[in-house]
Amino acid sequence: MLDVCLAGTGGMMPLPYRHLTCLMLRHEGSQLLIDCGEGTQIALKKRGWSFNPIDYILFTHFHADHISGLIGLLLSIGNADRTDPVTLVGPRGLQKVVESLRVIAPELPFELEFMELGAEPIEYLQLGAFHITAFKARHRIPCYGYTVDIPRQGRFLVEQAQALGLPVQMWGLLQKGQTVEFEGETYYPEMVLGPPRKGIRVSYCTDSRPTDNIVEGVRGADLFICEGMYGEKGSELRAAEHKHMNYAEAADLAKEAGVRELWLTHFSPAMPHPEEFLETAQEIFPNTRVGKDGLSCTLNFEDEA
Repeated sequence: MLDVCLAGTGGMMPLPYRHLTCLMLRHEGSQLLIDCGEGTQIALKKRGWSFNPIDYILFTHFHADHISGLIGLLLSIGNADRTDPVTLVGPRGLQKVVESLRVIAPELPFELEFMELGAEPIEYLQLGAFHITAFKARHRIPCYGYTVDIPRQGRFLVEQAQALGLPVQMWGLLQKGQTVEFEGETYYPEMVLGPPRKGIRVSYCTDSRPTDNIVEGVRGADLFICEGMYGEKGSELRAAEHKHMNYAEAADLAKEAGVRELWLTHFSPAMPHPEEFLETAQEIFPNTRVGKDGLSCTLNFEDEA
């Protein structure tokens, strides 16, 4: 299963009732964040999630509303007795940007590991159990969206294991993906596993105009979290001018990509009640929700729901 929390939903500036952008994911005790706007620490506290298990922080781009909460968060992670490295992922220049910010936090009890994305329109990474697709968006500066997959291996075929003559105590190792030796023979997991089953897919994209690259990057997502900077009908020209999207454009992407559910986020501070425009998106993609700080869900594998 995958726990999802839309920690902050604000764009440009924080408001008394709305933190800046951040998505938090948790799977098997490991946490991954996408973006780290001002207020991320408070959002984590409100949700009741610990700082210590944050293993990965991904950045869409380097505008302040997406990275301004990082240094305070790193200090809080250190105060939570973290000693294992934390991996940071983002566009080229990530290490330089973070090291500049760390002037006010030069010492941490853990190492930072950097992964900078290259020139390809779509890149693939594996961070522990999280399989990441990074796809280029279209904003004023280099910007990426991310799809996070939790793959699921095939069912363990008991009859196949029995036919191979493998002792029961070796079955669990093969289920975990390990190769085993028995009576001079080598046995591989694929020898006793069925075809891969459907996993869990969550996609996240903010600060972009609609592009085909986004459609391909989020295709088939169980949950697509997309910016809706503007809600009103007829706001396309304003959205295009500022390299953002409105509700209708986000809903069009969700429909074209065949996602299961759409959450809107990254709202303009001039839009205090984003829920007022929900119908604009639902006319195009009915299974749409307007995000709010702390909106959460748990996504399960299909036969565990």
